[in-house]
Amino acid sequence: MKPPFTLTSKINNLVAEISKLLGLLEATTLSVPNPKLRRKNRIRTIKSTLAIEGHTFTEEQITAVLESKRVAGTQKELIEVQNAIELYDSIDGFKSNSAKDFLKGHHILMKELLANAGKYRSKNVGILAGTKVKHLAPKPNLVPELMSKFFNWLKSEKEVHFLILSSIAHYEIEFIHPFEDGNGRMGRFWQALILKENDPFFKYVPIESLIEKNQKKYYDALEVSDKSGESTVFIEFMLEVILSSLKELSTDLKAIINTYEDRVQKAKIHFENKLFSRKDYMELFKNISSATASRDLKTALDEGLIEKDGEKNQTKYKFRP
Repeated sequence: MKPPFTLTSKINNLVAEISKLLGLLEATTLSVPNPKLRRKNRIRTIKSTLAIEGHTFTEEQITAVLESKRVAGTQKELIEVQNAIELYDSIDGFKSNSAKDFLKGHHILMKELLANAGKYRSKNVGILAGTKVKHLAPKPNLVPELMSKFFNWLKSEKEVHFLILSSIAHYEIEFIHPFEDGNGRMGRFWQALILKENDPFFKYVPIESLIEKNQKKYYDALEVSDKSGESTVFIEFMLEVILSSLKELSTDLKAIINTYEDRVQKAKIHFENKLFSRKDYMELFKNISSATASRDLKTALDEGLIEKDGEKNQTKYKFRP
């Protein structure tokens, strides 16, 4: 059963803008960003997804936990951080259309925190704003069927753009609220998973940090969508967040100078065992000069990483196995 949403011109325009920026980033940077930036953004992601739920650890404290250093905090706070780190570290082992993986993810996130971690709830739950109930989730006896329909839809859906699909999935998890606790974190993680599955570049985009900065708008978008009976407003909000996250990442990447080693590593992955020219190499790295491209290829030849065939304009290169 397809979740209700409307494709607006705003959604279509945002998808087009995100796709264009994503293509530009992938064409002018490495497929996998600088290791220091990867680590920084991973820490930001974990800090933010927990902070949205009221967790108080700073990026410095989370860094210390990552490095197995002693950190001041309650046992519950430490477990929440350790579990979130483990969950995001294992993202490559999940399939977004697998209900079994979804439950496994919740178990990792909530182990030692919730008695029924990795199991759907057996109680009524609601989202409160002070003493007012903002959202009353479906009754617990309906959850297994709703989640089954949700994952069947994820398996069968082939036409909806993955940027939109990931936002719908995030909203549906929040709406159904399948667990006693950890629903927000799982919704954000599952959107991150769908994005990463469709473009590995998203593995390093800290979308959660932009959600944290716009927390009120995040909850307002959920509430408006809830009242309207479709996820359209939430999709628009999340696409704006994704676009802002990519723009922020673009600024960070401009401060990084990709080294010869970085470029050759990316080229080896890109060209595999195919022949390529200097022009092809420059197409892959649009921000380097022809002199830099020639220097890269000569160095790679001298190091025995590539071999060449032909002379001058007819020269072709190939990476050695």
